[in-house]
Amino acid sequence: MQQINPLELSQWLSDAERADPVLLDVREVGEYEICHIANSQLIPMNTIASCFTELDEDATIVVICHHGMRSYQVASFLERQGFANVINLNGGIARWAEEVDLAMARY
Repeated sequence: MQQINPLELSQWLSDAERADPVLLDVREVGEYEICHIANSQLIPMNTIASCFTELDEDATIVVICHHGMRSYQVASFLERQGFANVINLNGGIARWAEEVDLAMARY
């Protein structure tokens, strides 16, 4: 499985010549309401099995959670379902808040 760190993802999102990935946040609603990366799509991990068909199999998807463990599990699940371009955000939103968006709320 591919991994990306927050700085790499931030650079990617800032690159106007590169298509943005789908940012799939798999945390719970309450966590997402505290903080999230702009333009991310929330599908909580406990609903992914019934909702993954809403996602484009051909899109590049970066999966996000708090520390990177739930997102790793969801990314693995998506790969098993035939998604070829799935990337786990290493360190999750917590590391994003430490390295990219220092003003982001933390929990």
